[in-house]
Amino acid sequence: MQGFRRCSNDVVHLDLTTSGSGATTMTNSSSSLSIDVEESTETRIQRLISEHPVIIFSRSSCCMCHVMKKLLATIGVHPTVIELDDHEIAEALRNRPPAVFIGGASIGGLESLVALHLSGHLVPKLVEVGALWV
Repeated sequence: MQGFRRCSNDVVHLDLTTSGSGATTMTNSSSSLSIDVEESTETRIQRLISEHPVIIFSRSSCCMCHVMKKLLATIGVHPTVIELDDHEIAEALRNRPPAVFIGGASIGGLESLVALHLSGHLVPKLVEVGALWV
């Protein structure tokens, strides 16, 4: 499929740059990603954030991204993870990977996620958005 590369069962590489026209849909066992290639990169990012309760924009080579994904998995949350190429991150997310969004709101990076967890506010927030059932 144009714009997608499957890396493992949980990770999909997604090309967010525009090229061509039409729509592409990526479906796996847990979620569906629909991409309209006529959308701007910023519009795609905002739509993906609004469609998924927990989404991480990441780089596969980033150790902080790995720790963030492992923390959420340990809690029992399986976020949508979008592995981006370096040029896409720099342009679209202002060069701040990882970036995690919960319930459409930006949480920030690893430090903010860990602080939220240590303060006891992460699990209630995940329950609130439907990403975790207790």
